[in-house]
Amino acid sequence: MKAHLPVLVLLGASILWGLTWLPLKSINEMGIDGIGLIFLAYGMLAFILVPLLVKQFKIWKEHKKMMFLIAFFGGGANLAFTYALINGEVIRVMVLFYLLPVWGVAGGRLFLKEEIDRWRYLGAFLAISGAFLILGGFEVFNTPPSWIDLIALISGLFFALNNLMFRAAQAIPVSSKIGSMFFGCFAMAGVFLLAGVEQLPSGISDNAWLLLIGYALFWLLLANIGSQWGVTHMEAGRSSIIIILELITAVVSATLIAGETMTAIEWTGGALIMTAAFIEAFRTKDDDQPLTTID
Repeated sequence: MKAHLPVLVLLGASILWGLTWLPLKSINEMGIDGIGLIFLAYGMLAFILVPLLVKQFKIWKEHKKMMFLIAFFGGGANLAFTYALINGEVIRVMVLFYLLPVWGVAGGRLFLKEEIDRWRYLGAFLAISGAFLILGGFEVFNTPPSWIDLIALISGLFFALNNLMFRAAQAIPVSSKIGSMFFGCFAMAGVFLLAGVEQLPSGISDNAWLLLIGYALFWLLLANIGSQWGVTHMEAGRSSIIIILELITAVVSATLIAGETMTAIEWTGGALIMTAAFIEAFRTKDDDQPLTTID
C-alpha cells in the first residue's frame, strides 16, 4: 500500500484540479468576481504558510531572486488559470492550458540549456497544431483569439516557467516554494484590485464565505500539496501520465455537468494536444537522441 500511496495521492490531486471549475463557478455565481475570489482564496493560503516561510528563512534567504521568480511565474500562472476557468469555457481553457509541451521545450532550452530530441520536437509540433485548430484554424488570422483564450495560453506558459524554476531551485524546500507561489498570486490579484480592474466584493453572504473558505483551505490546499508531494515521490514519466487526468476530468465533467460542447475541429485540436502530452509523459532517457547540442 505504501508503494502505491504517491500514485493514489497524485490521482486524487489531479481529479481535484480537473474539477476545480465547479467550486470556482459556484462561488462566482454567489457574487464574488474572479480577481476578488483569487485575492481572498490565495490570501488565506499565503498566510497559513507564513510560519513555514519564517521557519525556513535561513534556508531560502540566499535564493531571494529565485523565490521572486517563483512568486511571479507561479503566482501569475495560478491567477491566469483561475481567472480563465471562472470566466471562460472549461474545456477550451483546459485544452489551451495544456500546451505545456511547447512551453516546456522552449523554456528548458532557453533557461536550463536542455537538449531537444526528436520526440520533444514532435510533441511541440503536435501541440502547436492542436492549438491552431482550437483557435479556429486559418480563421485565426481574420478573427483574433478572445482575451480569455490569451489568458489561458499565458497561464500554461507561466506554469511551465514556474516548473522550470521549481526544478532549478533544488536548494529551496518545496513548502517555501509553494508559499512563495501563493504570496505571488495573492499580491498580483491585489495589484489588479488596486488598479480598478475589478472591485473587491462586498456584502458577501455567509454561504459564499463558507464555500470560499472551504475551497481555499481544503480543496485548493489539498490539490497543491497532493500534486507536489506526489510528483516528488515518483518517476517523472509516471507522474506526467497521471497528471493528464486533470484534463480528462475537466473535459468529461464539463461535458456531463455544464453541457459544454466542442466542434469536430476543436476536438481534433484537443486530441493533438493530448497526444503531445502523452509523448512527453512516455519519453525516457533512452529515447533521447539530441538534435541540438550545447557547446
